[in-house]
Formats: sequence, structure tokens, C-alpha cells
Amino acid sequence: MGQPSNTALNIEASSQLDVCGRAPLNTKIVGGVDAAPGTWPWQASLQTSGHFCGGSLINNLWVLTAAHCFPTNDTTGFTVFLGRQDQAGSNPNELSRTISRIVCHPDYSGSTYDNDICLLQLSSAVDFTDYIAPVCLAADGSTFNSGIINWVTGWGHTSFGGSLADILQEVDLPIVGNRECNCNYGERQITNNMICAGLSAGGKDSCQGDSGGPLVGKQGVQWVQSGVVSFGQGCAFPNFPGVYARVSEYQAWINGIITTNQPGFVDFRSAGTDSDATFNCGDQGRSLGLAPVGPPRGRSRPTVASSLPSPANVTTTTTQGRSLGRGFGGGAPGPWGRQFADQDSRDDGVEG
Repeated sequence: MGQPSNTALNIEASSQLDVCGRAPLNTKIVGGVDAAPGTWPWQASLQTSGHFCGGSLINNLWVLTAAHCFPTNDTTGFTVFLGRQDQAGSNPNELSRTISRIVCHPDYSGSTYDNDICLLQLSSAVDFTDYIAPVCLAADGSTFNSGIINWVTGWGHTSFGGSLADILQEVDLPIVGNRECNCNYGERQITNNMICAGLSAGGKDSCQGDSGGPLVGKQGVQWVQSGVVSFGQGCAFPNFPGVYARVSEYQAWINGIITTNQPGFVDFRSAGTDSDATFNCGDQGRSLGLAPVGPPRGRSRPTVASSLPSPANVTTTTTQGRSLGRGFGGGAPGPWGRQFADQDSRDDGVEG
């Protein structure tokens, strides 16, 4: 490919469908670790004194993220970075905005992480470029069959107890149906408002510091966001896929908040029959001997200096690097949110 243009795209359309989900610099076919600049132009880094959560740009004025990243609606001190690639180096395609409004789902549960979704209004609109562009959102009724590949991105921890990634990370993961995911986590813990993705053998996952970031799949020429990074049992642990807020369940809620220049919702349809429709817990036989877990125990842990939870990260760790908890060191394993504590109190980092 030659050098791509950086021409601003039209942002005057009443709908984002003509621009959303298009990443001209993304030629992704197989998995990787470091993401090339412009590969995921909707990726946002949410920061105070450092990165603590991810997010996704959904139009020129709003970012989608996880509710557990924002236990308060006080906008003071937050900055959203777009077009960022490197947390430690220069970012020539980057711009930043403060947050003017935080709107988290009114039915979000901090104990079950149901409805773990939140909208952030930027202080001013952004112009779209090859490096900054909105993602499409899965429309109500979209189907994501077991086994189809989605991608998750973020700057979270790359190993348990490790540090946040400097370069934006990416990993490809198969969707795990809700019936199977409930067998892994315990009956009725995975609601219809959630979607799961991961390998039964573990080894690839999102993790602390990735919370709020996008899980996306491709349909035609458009990338469509299926999930928002929410929580998991450790990071990249066998038979415990990552759990995400299911975006398609929130079309009405999102459009009720964003009444003009609404995000582009795409009806994502998986081909064929979903194997999860007939999945029974005995099908896997819990081959790795993992017992069902109890209710999720806080996916974002408050700290002394801040009430913000710890984000999750995209991890491509090997078996030796898998974590039992979301970056909180020690203690019994349990489901943790994937938010990262910032440099005041959130330096757990993202595990990817």
C-alpha cells in the first residue's frame, strides 16, 4: 500500500453509517500483538494521571466505555486520547478532549456487572481522519454465533502482575455462546446483556487496563462493535472466556442519550447455525477440572487515592503468564473487572 491520505471524512451526515467501522489502514488477517497505527481508529485511551480504561469513538462527540470505569459522574480531571498508538512515545496522529458529561446505564450492577456500559460526551467534536474514526455498533437483534472471530484491543496488562503495554495491543478471539459461558462461570451469571469471547485452552484474553475497550467483528467492509470489555475470571485462564457488555442490547438506550448525529448501528448476522443453541454443560465435561465460581467480585477495585476501578488488558500470555485475578495479586481467584488504576492509584496496569 502507498501512503494513505489523512483527508477528513464527512461528519455532517445525520447518521454515522456512511463513515463508521471503516479502517483503511487495517489489513488484518491473522492474530498479532502490536497493532499498527490506524488499525483501530476508534480506540480511545481514558486517562487521569495515566491510562486506566479504554473506550471506543462512536460518533464525533461520544465515546462508549464500561460503567465500572466511572463510579462517579464527576468529569473533573479526565482526558480522552484518540489516535494514540504509544503510551510512552510520540503520537503524531493524536488529539485529546476532556469529558463534559458521563452517562452510565441506570441499571448497572456493581455486584453482577450487568449493564456494564457508559457513554462519555467529549468537550468538543472531533474531525475524522484515517487514524480517528467511529466504529459501527451492533444493532438490536444482531447475532454472533459461537466460534466467529472478533478482535479486542487495549493497553492493558500483558502478563499477570506485569505492567501496562506501551503499544496498543490486539488479539483475535472466538465468540463463546452464552450457554457455554454460563457453564464456565456458573448458571445465570452470564445474562443476555453479556457476550463472551476466548479460547477454551486460554492463553489469549483482555485483562486489567482494557476495561471499556471494544470487541469488534467485521461484516463486509465495516467493523462492528459487539462488546465492551467488562470482566473475567483471571486473564486468559482455561475455560474462562472474557465477558463483555453486549452492545446490541443497548441500541434504544444509546439513541435515547444521543439524539442527534446518532451512531451507526449495523445488523450483524452470523451465517449458519449457532452451536451454542444446543450446548449442554456436560458437553465439555469441565475437562480442566475448574469448579463453577461465585458471583463476580468487583471488577474494579477502589484504591486509597481514587474510587476508580482497575481496567483490564489485552493479553497474549502463555500458560505460565495467565492470571487468576485481574491484577490484584494474591488471594483466591475470582472474576475481576478489567479496569486499570491510574498512576495515582491505578498502576496495576492492563493485562493482555
